[in-house]
Amino acid sequence: MLARQIENGAPFDLFLSADEYQVEPLVKKNKVDPDSRQIYAIGRVALWSKSGAYRELGDLAKAKTIAIANPLTAPYGRAAKEVLERSGLWPQVQERVVQAETTRQAYQFAESGNADVCLTAYSLVFDQGGLLVKDELHRPLRQIGVVLNKSKKRKAAAAFLDFLLSPAGRSLLATHGFNLMPGAPTLRRP
Repeated sequence: MLARQIENGAPFDLFLSADEYQVEPLVKKNKVDPDSRQIYAIGRVALWSKSGAYRELGDLAKAKTIAIANPLTAPYGRAAKEVLERSGLWPQVQERVVQAETTRQAYQFAESGNADVCLTAYSLVFDQGGLLVKDELHRPLRQIGVVLNKSKKRKAAAAFLDFLLSPAGRSLLATHGFNLMPGAPTLRRP
């Protein structure tokens, strides 16, 4: 949603994307400064249920409803579907998957009881008993920060991104469930 808003001229200064694929179309449309791209974290997928009854992926076979974000529009939704496919569960559970618009909404479906369990961002459930899914079950969620070309506060936006990459910023991100890449490089592409 944010990438579409940026394409349509939203007055943002910095875009913190859930993955690198949301940024590339913005680079091609000259909406963001490609030299400002930085990986600020690696997102992780987690399994979470309000009841705590779902302790491993195999438990999803007994769920009546499984919430994930829309795989076509949400990076964590795409990763959640990959988890289900690569673990061999997709054929068993696909009819019981409920798609939310966003990762947060998938979590809310499970939190409210409208879904038995969700596959969502670990950063949303790390402090509520969320269980990390193995990294190899989905493509990496390289979370990218990038300064918008039309930003009126480019220096402040770049400074905030630099803060996220600093020891203090990395510590803050780590305390909120993000996996970090030491010395994450700028993503410069030809």
